[in-house]
Order: sequence, then structure tokens, then C-alpha cells
Amino acid sequence: MKTTHEYLVKEQQKTLETARYNYSFSAKLFFLGMDILAGRKDTLSKAKLLEILACIPYRAWEIRHYTKLTRKFRNSEKVNYSKQIVEWGRIAQDNEYWHLLVIHEKMKEEKMKDAWYLCSFVTLFAVLSYIFIARTMAFFSQKRAFLFNAEFENHAELVYAKFVKDHPELENQKQENEIVKQYTNVDTWADVFRRISLDERQHMIDSFIHCGKRQYVDKYYPDHN
Repeated sequence: MKTTHEYLVKEQQKTLETARYNYSFSAKLFFLGMDILAGRKDTLSKAKLLEILACIPYRAWEIRHYTKLTRKFRNSEKVNYSKQIVEWGRIAQDNEYWHLLVIHEKMKEEKMKDAWYLCSFVTLFAVLSYIFIARTMAFFSQKRAFLFNAEFENHAELVYAKFVKDHPELENQKQENEIVKQYTNVDTWADVFRRISLDERQHMIDSFIHCGKRQYVDKYYPDHN
């Protein structure tokens, strides 16, 4: 289904005008680490690193709750809850993987090389570090892990909205890549990145709801259904 240009522009503006969630110290420290590693400027290489990391928590929760499905199979309430997390995790990590593919296709189109921090060694270190963070948080408090992910996704939503704003040339760049069309059927690269921003917003909203903080959804996006 094709999302209209007018709708995407309106939602991008909403993202830019909406006050940011008051990030926790751990989230601020994480984003600072990203800026130290990849620089403060939002680039496609930095977005690629963001997407490499983005699927990790969902995968960790899927594995954790799939194990619970086996261990707690007699408890229908816990089984139903774990099923919800597993299904959500699978859909969300698939969506984040699409974002990674889209960014990669755009970089290929522009003949852009990966930044130095996307080399195998640095990427492996970043991935292993984030796996440790995601699993440790989930072990001590699943709700806190969901909240941290909401902060991560809230940050990502703004990154893509600002990226489009900072690169007006994207408005005139036609999107004709067949792989990207499997992700979203829009006409320009500006709308592709606006679509990614909206996906990140939805991941944020789902994370807030799963950690029992729906009031933040009502506060920042009161018209969300």
C-alpha cells in the first residue's frame, strides 16, 4: 500500500515539532558513545550502524520469551504474554533489517563507502556490547529494557526526520530501486526516510506500551490510535 507524500510530510513535521522524551542517564550515555564513535553528524553510515544495533534487543527478547514459552507452558497467562513479545520481536527486527537494506541500497546508489567504524572488528565489538546491554537489562528488568528501547527508537525517529530536513536534495531524487520498493512504494528518497522515521515512532510507541508507560504515548502523540 502506498503512503501519500502529504501524510509523510505532515508526520515528519510532527516529529520535528514534538518535544523529546526526557532520556535516562543510561540512554544519554549510550547516545554520547555513538557520537564519540561515529561523530555528531547524522550520516548514512551512522544510520547503518544504528540499524545494525536496532534489531538486537528484539532478537534477545524473542529468544528469552521463547524459552519461557517452553518453561511456563502450563501457565496460560504467562504463555500469552510471552507469545506477544515473541511475535512483536520478530516483526520489529524484520522491519529494522529492512531499514538496513534500504540504507545500504542508497549508499550503493551514491557510490558511498562505509565509514571506518563499520569495519568488521568495530562492528563486532559494538554488536557484542549491545547484546550484553540488552540481555543484562532484560534479565534484571524486562520493563526497563523496553523503556530503554523506547528511548533508542525515539532518538532514531528524530534522526531520520532531521536527516530529510538537512538534505533537501532528497526531495528531487526519484526512488526506483526494486529492493527498496519491496519495503515501501513511494516516489522519492525523502519519503523513504520519512517512512523509516515513522516505523521508528511505532517501535517507540510499542515499547512504551509494553513497559506500562502508555502515558508517554498519550503525552507526545495524543492522536495515535
